[in-house]
Amino acid sequence: MPIRTVLLDAGGVLVFPNWDRVSRVCQAHGIPVSPAALRQAEPRIKFAIDQAAGQAASSDAARFIDYLGGVLHEAGVPASPERDAALADVRAYHAAENVWEFVPPDVFVALDRLKAIGLTLAVASNANGTIHRCLDRVGLAPYFDVICDSFVEGVEKPDPRFFQLILERSGGDADTTLHVGDLYHVDVIGARRAGLRALLLDQHDMYGAFDADRIRSLAELVERFDHT
Repeated sequence: MPIRTVLLDAGGVLVFPNWDRVSRVCQAHGIPVSPAALRQAEPRIKFAIDQAAGQAASSDAARFIDYLGGVLHEAGVPASPERDAALADVRAYHAAENVWEFVPPDVFVALDRLKAIGLTLAVASNANGTIHRCLDRVGLAPYFDVICDSFVEGVEKPDPRFFQLILERSGGDADTTLHVGDLYHVDVIGARRAGLRALLLDQHDMYGAFDADRIRSLAELVERFDHT
């Protein structure tokens, strides 16, 4: 059946960590780490955390703490009181504003095209209660018919109830809904459990050995609709 509704994860699909901000916070605490070093370290840490999520139950909040510390460690920043202080500052900013606030230009291009096709678009995000405000701040909120933040809803991916809640609010049906996310054990497994089709955004080609339909960019998602 044709896809009529597309659910998009926020972090890692629409918005990405502001590594420039994280680098500035670290430098303020005497830690000379560049945005490029953090950006390069991030894919390996995210992949490792995804694999851990497949082996044991974990929450998005716990994964976030492991993720930040892991990226700094992978970027060559050893544990220290200064690193702890920098992490605390980043977590405080994230709790208030959301550090996933960088939007690549191609995201706007892709969303414009998906809306022009006539699809219902919804955000399905494991987040901390700030995602709607963040998407509004960066100019993405108007593209979406529904925005669901797991903290607000009290349930998070991969729990099928999260996807069912979004379907109810968007008026979508599982058979005609596609979910696009960046974590196999959270997004792909969760969507499948809810009866949705799933697509994994694998920008760094980390998931070749996994049972997942993959794309490298949102432009590839648009191309799929252009050819249907």
